[in-house]
This record gives sequence, C-alpha cells and structure tokens, in this order.
Amino acid sequence: MLDGIDLTGVVLTSDAMHTRREHAQYLTARGAHYIVIVKGNQKKLRKQMKSLPWTQIPLQNRTAGTGHGRGETRRIKVCTVAGLLFHGAAQAIELKRRRVNRRTGKVGIKTVYAVTSLSAGQATPAQFASLIRGHWSVEALHHVRDTTFDEDASQLRTGNAPRAMATWRNLAIGALRLAGRRAIAAALRRNARDDTRPLFILAIP
Repeated sequence: MLDGIDLTGVVLTSDAMHTRREHAQYLTARGAHYIVIVKGNQKKLRKQMKSLPWTQIPLQNRTAGTGHGRGETRRIKVCTVAGLLFHGAAQAIELKRRRVNRRTGKVGIKTVYAVTSLSAGQATPAQFASLIRGHWSVEALHHVRDTTFDEDASQLRTGNAPRAMATWRNLAIGALRLAGRRAIAAALRRNARDDTRPLFILAIP
C-alpha cells in the first residue's frame, strides 16, 4: 500500500502489531521515520526499555485532558540510547498515563514504551506526545467499531466486504460525532427508532 507514496520525511506511528524489524527497515529505506509501541511481541526490546534509568531522566512534557467520564494526565520522557535492539532506533520513549474515574475516584496508571528513529534534534518531547496522542485517536475509532458494532465478531471475511463495512461504520461514527453525539451506542439506538433521523444527520432531504 505504501509503495506508491512518497514517504520522504514522513513520520509513521503504529501499534505493537507493526513493531517488526522488517517494517522498520522498509520505512528507513524509504526515507521515513517511525514511532512504534513496544509490547510483549518484542520481549528483549521491552526488557531493555524497562531497564533504562527512567527515574533519573527528568519529566519533559505533561498534558492533561478529560473525556468519557475520566480525567487523564500524560507524562513523557525521551532519551537517546545507543544500541537499542531495533533497526534504526535512535531514542526510547516512556509515556505514563494516569486516569481518574470522576464518578468512582478510581485511579489507574499505565506505562507505555515506544522507540523512534527520530533523533533529539528532529523532534521535541512535546511533538512526540502529540504524535502518539494522534495515533491513539485512531485506535479509539477502532475501539468504537469493535465495542459498538462488534466488528471483530463479523463473519464477513472475503473480498471487499470487510473494507466496505468498515467504511460504513466509519461514516456512521463520523456523522454522529459531527452532529455533536459523543455516546455513539446511544445515538445509534435513538436513530434506529426513527428512520428519518439518519437522513436528517446526513442532510438528505
């Protein structure tokens, strides 16, 4: 899919499924940069990331936000490391997300590690935080498609059917959000009760 696209200077983000050396080799050979999440599928790299002296590295960026009934604070640290066990990796990233459920007061803390081919002179910690946050916004769309539309359980597996249905689901989610609906499941139920409501949202007379 990427063969026909000029990737020179482009920064690609991905989840752990694409944290593979051959993918990194492909991107760097095309002149692109990457930021990839490190999880259990790269055990040696994750072990190396966890063993870095993060407590001695100062906090470099902090952002906060609210949504879905919780408040979230994101703290990021970035450091240049020689010998990272991943092709082309120049820096290691630690991102801590602290979430507080505003209804129950329950606090959850999650630590995420990532590696990037970008050097310290090519991107700031704030830019890394923004790029990773932007990637998670895409992941959030996938989460809605799975939990609300039960996409992972779909029996459509062949031809263009899976792609076509994903497009229709994205259209429904996008149209509802543009109409100011944040609770997608509730909005779908409401529209299902009156077949004129979807037409109104899509501005179809």
